[in-house]
Amino acid sequence: MLAHRQPRVFTTLPTFHFSALRRTPPLNPLRVFETVARTNNLTAAAHELHVTQSAVSRQIAVLEAYLGVELLRRERHGVSLTRVGQAYAAQVMPAFAAIQAATEALLQDTSDGALRLRTYTTFAAKWLIPRLPDFQADGLGLEVRISTGVPDVDFDRDPVDLAIQFGDGHWPNAQVDFLFSDHIEPVCSPRFLAQHAPERQHPESLLRQRLLEAHYRRNDWAQWLALNELTDMTTQSARMSFNSSVLTLQAAVDGLGIAMGQPRLLTSELESGLLVRPFDGSRWGPLRSERAYYLLRPLHQRESPKINAFRDWLLKTVAALPPLAA
Repeated sequence: MLAHRQPRVFTTLPTFHFSALRRTPPLNPLRVFETVARTNNLTAAAHELHVTQSAVSRQIAVLEAYLGVELLRRERHGVSLTRVGQAYAAQVMPAFAAIQAATEALLQDTSDGALRLRTYTTFAAKWLIPRLPDFQADGLGLEVRISTGVPDVDFDRDPVDLAIQFGDGHWPNAQVDFLFSDHIEPVCSPRFLAQHAPERQHPESLLRQRLLEAHYRRNDWAQWLALNELTDMTTQSARMSFNSSVLTLQAAVDGLGIAMGQPRLLTSELESGLLVRPFDGSRWGPLRSERAYYLLRPLHQRESPKINAFRDWLLKTVAALPPLAA
């Protein structure tokens, strides 16, 4: 009786096409070979690479062992490239030159030229630009290019070196320097104040007038009113909204209503009398929000003179700001 035969099982093994694999030699020996081929001298190559001549010879031997060919011919008065070595060097040297050119272009783009800064339109117009002449007066001759935008900066996407942004101080892909806190309180023109709150000790009557709102800071009024328990006074108040704080503040200057302002950004308007702080000195005080202004730099950034110069000036300028009046 024939024994029961087990069925034969055939396993299909993957087929490897070795010709498709990328064969890259060890890069340090390859760099040494490129230097020797370019200088045509072991001593000169060793000097450029800051190693000994024997170390250069060892690296060449490693590369020759990997490739299985002789690249250099050791002669009585030095070395010379073999025929195979000359052909290999003719292709390797341009590759290293291209890498060097790409690296120099990248470093020049990040280190030289104008300083590229991203911030908000209101911050640039009301705080930064009025102070830039002081930076230029330092004699650095550095050009500053300012772009504006509301979304958070992405240093990988946005072609900028620095950014000034408003937030809680947590940007995981950036180095952060605190600039100053955000204080908000109502502001209006002197004429508007005189017309709608003739009794200076009762500025709350202004809240029954038109409230001016900025789109990106539309919660400022609600927060300040809640802090000072004045929300009920504005239930019947008219409101006018603008898509930027710059327009909102200009509307206040022109007497269209009362706006929520940031005294840090309104130094010029408050000192010149274009705007006043009607609740200054009253029992209804300013609101200090949990957010603030920060200077952002890429998390991984090599030292750059232009960036360091601007950062040092900005932090020095901020440190010299007078304290806000209560």
